[in-house]
Amino acid sequence: MKAIEIEGLTKIFGTTVALDNLHLSVEKGSIFGFLGPNGAGKTTTLRILNGLARPSTGTARILGEDISFNLKKTRYKVGYLPEVPSFYSWMTSKEYLYFVGEIFQIPSDELKKRTDYLLELAALSDIKLKISSYSRGMKQRLGIAQALVNQPEVLFLDEPTSALDPIGRKEVLEMIESLAGKTTVFFSTHILSDVERVCDTVAILNKGKLMTKSNLETLKAKYFQPLIEMEFDTEPTALEKLLKNLPWVIELEMNKRNLKVRVKDLRTGQIELTRLISQSSVLLRKFEVFEPSLEEIFVKMVEDEKQSDISKKRV
Repeated sequence: MKAIEIEGLTKIFGTTVALDNLHLSVEKGSIFGFLGPNGAGKTTTLRILNGLARPSTGTARILGEDISFNLKKTRYKVGYLPEVPSFYSWMTSKEYLYFVGEIFQIPSDELKKRTDYLLELAALSDIKLKISSYSRGMKQRLGIAQALVNQPEVLFLDEPTSALDPIGRKEVLEMIESLAGKTTVFFSTHILSDVERVCDTVAILNKGKLMTKSNLETLKAKYFQPLIEMEFDTEPTALEKLLKNLPWVIELEMNKRNLKVRVKDLRTGQIELTRLISQSSVLLRKFEVFEPSLEEIFVKMVEDEKQSDISKKRV
């Protein structure tokens, strides 16, 4: 059974299509990155999945239960952190987690154990201050802890690292990473580097439409090729001539003593370049490999979509 299944989900606000026939599924135990620019429809999707909004058309299931009609059956199995969480600021973190646990009717002995564990997980065990004095990062970590009080099978996080400083982002990502294999995490964000760090699978949303869903390695292999940068003691003119029109070379760029080669396959590129450098009798000073980032892939996909839209309009 899939943790999350979405079929034909559409949400229209007036004349604005926030979600456009979204189809998506998430495996159990996955840390799933739901990626897209601001306004792509990520928060709308999360609100629908958590019963806070109704779709215009389409269905969605969590743990096999249709959320439109049986939300009560899944509520105790789901945790949710909105983009800007709210707290009772006069409470301490322990008091707040106890309060949330009592709503879920968790027995006091069990609740104490869970609270102690979650405060340690959130690195808040030694903090006795009221929540009103917490930093944004501390509040985000507390927000994730409260979303885990009921030991959910599925955890929804809406932009959990947005507006955090580098230290706060690192702490929140480490907390999310620790949940791998234990809880299905549906992690919505527009920060591509965060997805690369903690997610095993990613879906990219743009203008309410699903552009792709795949694991990161498959995305890199499909949408972008590695780049090899080299520096020589002299201009590598002879090497450039050898590389032209080779089937594994996608793109060449030479600037004085520097040569950049975009290749279809990294292993082939490394082996063949080593052979050809030796053959061309130039002294190599630097050989550096740059594998594609998720940001490069995203930009390329958006550009390809724009070109496709332009072509359709011309037709």
